[in-house]
Amino acid sequence: MSPDSIKRIGILTGGGDCPGLNAVIRAVAKTAMLQFRMEVFGIEDGFQGLIENRVRPLSFRDVSGILTRGGTILGSNNRCNPRKYCTALLPDGTPVFSDVTPTCIKTIRDHQLDAIIVIGGDGTMCCAAPLVEAGINVIGIPKTIDNDLFGTEITFGFLTAVATATEALDRLHSTADSHHRVMVCEVMGRNAGWIALTAGVASGSDMILIPEIPFDEDAINQNIRQRMEGGPGFAIVVVAEGARPAHGAPVVARIDPTSPDPIRLGGIGQRVADAIASRTNAEVRTTVLGHVLRGGMPIAADRILATNFGYHAISILMEGASGRLVVRENNVFSDVDLLVSAGRQRLVPPNHSLIIAARAVGTSFGDRLSHTRGAADTSSVV
Repeated sequence: MSPDSIKRIGILTGGGDCPGLNAVIRAVAKTAMLQFRMEVFGIEDGFQGLIENRVRPLSFRDVSGILTRGGTILGSNNRCNPRKYCTALLPDGTPVFSDVTPTCIKTIRDHQLDAIIVIGGDGTMCCAAPLVEAGINVIGIPKTIDNDLFGTEITFGFLTAVATATEALDRLHSTADSHHRVMVCEVMGRNAGWIALTAGVASGSDMILIPEIPFDEDAINQNIRQRMEGGPGFAIVVVAEGARPAHGAPVVARIDPTSPDPIRLGGIGQRVADAIASRTNAEVRTTVLGHVLRGGMPIAADRILATNFGYHAISILMEGASGRLVVRENNVFSDVDLLVSAGRQRLVPPNHSLIIAARAVGTSFGDRLSHTRGAADTSSVV
């Protein structure tokens, strides 16, 4: 499709909510309206809106004054994959899945949308893949607090989540010091440890447990005993929800069989705390930040990042791009094939430069390695 023929676009926000979604909606819509005189339509509750034909026009007033607001004015959904959509439950509770991609395409055609701007993480891009394959012009924008979308060095929402986690860890530090306790704080991140690593370093946490470095309980307990008996007398341990022991598996909180991504992680923080309490003399407390990390206003850095992503999405669309994902690499905005990023995760390299720096100042990662020397992986955190 020629860029000159793009007159009407849709916007949807998929997956879990995060700070900065409204900032991106604003940037996409205002750029489209002001620079290219497009009509802009909001698709409600992610791909659910395409399935149920819930699409509404957005006015300039609708997207004004939303830069600082958390959440999304369009609503979102992280349980809806058009290619694997739960249409019924059998008497025994077994879900029945159907491919409703044709329904989504019909909705797009009925509203005469020339392109769709899809805002989300790896799951959302995976959901968008069948639309791209069917010839729908889709431009993706990377969103997730987990910072784990393959192809980009950063996703909006991540920096705000890190700031929230860091503030919480700072507060736990004072009570840990006052009561001579071990404070274990579990943070989100799924299979990636970016939030735990970055907030752990920013807060000066004594131990950081991430999925990419399986931990050893003996090493953890030895470190805790040293801190409690011969050190400052307290400890801060930040644990990513996907962290796991060596030769063990992540802790699963529950399984949702009706979801295309049924595994819900959670509970590793309490398990680590219980192990420390049972094998040391330390008094241990656990805090789970959970969805607190998703809420609230985006910080300034995320507002700027979201604005840049939104502008670049419309910019490449009008340059003739199709099926692309806007990314930032080495602090430069560009784009990659959306299908390459769909369903893939960007994990923390075990020799990441920030891990090496943290080890150098005495931070433990729950393994038996006290210091790392040699070349660092310089993949950017921010």
